[in-house]
Amino acid sequence: MTSLIKIEGVRHAYMTADGPLQVLDGLNIDVQEGGFVAVVGPSGCGKSTLTRLISGLLKPDEGLVQLHGEPVTGPRSTVGMAFQNPVLLEWRTILQNVMLPLEIVPNDLTKSQRIDRARHLLALVGLSGFEDKRPSELSGGMRQRASLCRALVHKPEVLILDEPFGALDAFTREDLWQAMHALKEREPFTGVLITHDLRESIFLADQVVVLSGRPARTQFVLDVPQTGPRNLDDLYTPEAVDMLATLRHQIEIAQGSKPKEGAA
Repeated sequence: MTSLIKIEGVRHAYMTADGPLQVLDGLNIDVQEGGFVAVVGPSGCGKSTLTRLISGLLKPDEGLVQLHGEPVTGPRSTVGMAFQNPVLLEWRTILQNVMLPLEIVPNDLTKSQRIDRARHLLALVGLSGFEDKRPSELSGGMRQRASLCRALVHKPEVLILDEPFGALDAFTREDLWQAMHALKEREPFTGVLITHDLRESIFLADQVVVLSGRPARTQFVLDVPQTGPRNLDDLYTPEAVDMLATLRHQIEIAQGSKPKEGAA
């Protein structure tokens, strides 16, 4: 496997009324093509800042952010994003919401091909029959499924997930984890997941990166050995329990040096 996303020696600060607030300090992360990396760490350590750097919405003060060995200098159509809030447009149907990126990102698809593409993804996440509904007619979990389809409809090579399941109840969240696996199997992409849920990180990712307290550095990297389809029962195996204990210990270390909360 080759490196698709490379973050090397990245430093970034925000200007505040009290002066610069250093958020990232010498951050290093390497994401292999086709891999799925989860990033965890204390609140306010800069996880969301990391997603903006990868997507090209921010430029680092120092260091390199690269895709396929090329510096990221601005937003790229090859990157899809899904957030905690699905942000679906109420005046559009679910099908129309999913198709939105195909209206923005240059492509050679005909209208019927765009519709077929959107319907295909909605079927993969169990939303067949809801294409003509409005977002307000769907549950929170269903809206998030539609949001994931929208992020993938233009076949991005990188999918960034910024706590997309954080606002959902436990059962809905676990249901979405399994839907995410189904999408990954049928719609190959390289994934970067930001999460506070350690169980989520080891269920979805093949590698978990723990960030230190702000200013964040790469504190610890855990390889998740299991490949292929996963079952929720896998979270209760001795191996999973050991991985969770290791991650909790690393988070405790990171929190021990965490400064006061701030925007990151």
